[in-house]
Amino acid sequence: MAKDKYVRFDWAAKRMLRNKANFGVLEGLITVLTRQKMQIVEAIEDEPKSQFDIIRDVQDSQNRVSFIVKNVYNDTFVIELHFVRLLYYYERILYGVAKSITEHIQLGDKYDKVKKVYSISILYFDLGKGADYLYHGQTTFTGVHTGDTLQITTKEKDIIEMKTPEQIFPEYFLIRVNEFNKVATTPLEEWLDYLRSGHIKDDTTAPGLQEARRQLQYMQMPREEQISYDRHLDAIMIQNDVISTAQKEGRAEGRAEGRAEGRAEGRAEGRAEGRAEGIAIGKQEATLANARALIEKGVSKDIVMQALGLTDEQIAEL
Repeated sequence: MAKDKYVRFDWAAKRMLRNKANFGVLEGLITVLTRQKMQIVEAIEDEPKSQFDIIRDVQDSQNRVSFIVKNVYNDTFVIELHFVRLLYYYERILYGVAKSITEHIQLGDKYDKVKKVYSISILYFDLGKGADYLYHGQTTFTGVHTGDTLQITTKEKDIIEMKTPEQIFPEYFLIRVNEFNKVATTPLEEWLDYLRSGHIKDDTTAPGLQEARRQLQYMQMPREEQISYDRHLDAIMIQNDVISTAQKEGRAEGRAEGRAEGRAEGRAEGRAEGRAEGIAIGKQEATLANARALIEKGVSKDIVMQALGLTDEQIAEL
């Protein structure tokens, strides 16, 4: 690996950047996305309380990391970072946001203690269809007939305050890393260049990237961390290969089923339904078959589960 090669951000965020000394790297990305200066107060560690929570939170900890942050006005937010490919990805994002909201309000607190959540998904895989590399979503309430945006009146410390829904409800950022193919000229584009290729300009002024240059060099890591990182890259390669194979097999099976059903019933929708069902079945069966083969070849179940986005239950059934 080249001397100036930097480790992938998804691995670093889960392994290295929870260290307070390295918070500047994450603060840079958050600042660029939200367009307001953010400072990380602390990393959030899950505290499971039941056997079910332990199983669920172990899975979550592989897929997301969370932080408490503040802006220059001392407003407090929760940041959720998501990385791993999973089934029902949108639903898992929503679950993570809801989990963060409920975890950060105490029993008996008023609802004004609810923290706004920024959900940031760094996607090293295809998710949906779209031409852009960055998608942003937030909640607004728009008049059906007037087109105006509803504001919310709140009273805090005897002061009447007007807020818009976007100041309260979660915001979502979907970064489709593989779709970025521009020459980086802005801080956001420099971050995308790093997320995609591991490249950081020598003269970068993008928030957080100078810190990344100092903290995330592969050659400066202890040997045990290099080994762990190499295993992570192996898992990513396995994941991409399995997904590609499953997609091809699913498409082939779906086309065959669609043609057969369409001829039998004489309906165009038969082909569409057959394709959709075939793709879904093909992906699932191919993923499980590849997982079984990898385990038989000695790949650890933890790596297989992480690489293929499987659950403990699915691994146990193999």
